[in-house]
Amino acid sequence: MKITKLVILFNYQKILLGIIVSIVLFGLSFFINSSLFVLLFRILGVLIILNIIASLVASYILYDNSDLYELNNLKGIINWNKTKNVVLVHASFDPLSKSLEEKYSNLNLTVCDIFGNRHEQEKGIETSKKIFPPNPKEIKIKAHQLPFEDHSQNVILAITALHEILDHEQRVLFFKEAKRVLKDDGLIIVSEQFRDFTNFLFFNIGAFHFLSKKQWQKAISEAGLEVVDNQKITPFANMLIVRK
Repeated sequence: MKITKLVILFNYQKILLGIIVSIVLFGLSFFINSSLFVLLFRILGVLIILNIIASLVASYILYDNSDLYELNNLKGIINWNKTKNVVLVHASFDPLSKSLEEKYSNLNLTVCDIFGNRHEQEKGIETSKKIFPPNPKEIKIKAHQLPFEDHSQNVILAITALHEILDHEQRVLFFKEAKRVLKDDGLIIVSEQFRDFTNFLFFNIGAFHFLSKKQWQKAISEAGLEVVDNQKITPFANMLIVRK
């Protein structure tokens, strides 16, 4: 429940607003003579509450009860015990690096925080860093400039991070840089929520926070890379396996 609690913390104002609006709609329905509007107000109130509940349940399924941060889907694709140089990219939120280092002491793991991402300005970011302390070796990076030598990295992991690169051209530049630093047999693992029907259904306008499948494919192909596999982690998130 750790990450779901953070989701509530980050979105408590929206959740509170939704509850207040729902209560107001129910209250108004008792002072309206039109049976049509009474029904309409009460239905809207119920839908708002149901949407809040659905988004929190979906968040729990996605973040706390899935393979998103366990990476079990990569068994047979990456042998972590034989992998050396790994880059983990995040956006001011890192629940993964500590467990990776504990499981695989052989990894030369570099943790990179995307500089200037939207999460840096959120009020709850300090609380999230108390729950998931930043890696002591973490470095700040710009999306278009990865501080690694050519053909030096085996794997680049980007778990729910790259949607914070808001500009398409910047995303293309990131993937071009990733291509430059990857070894010939290296992989990029991109796990993201898509802007699709399921996420609209559960997260409403929050789905606009994410990119569509076509937008990801366009940025990756323009960088000269290829999506070799697209795995569904949960109904709300996909894992793209990308290589040269």
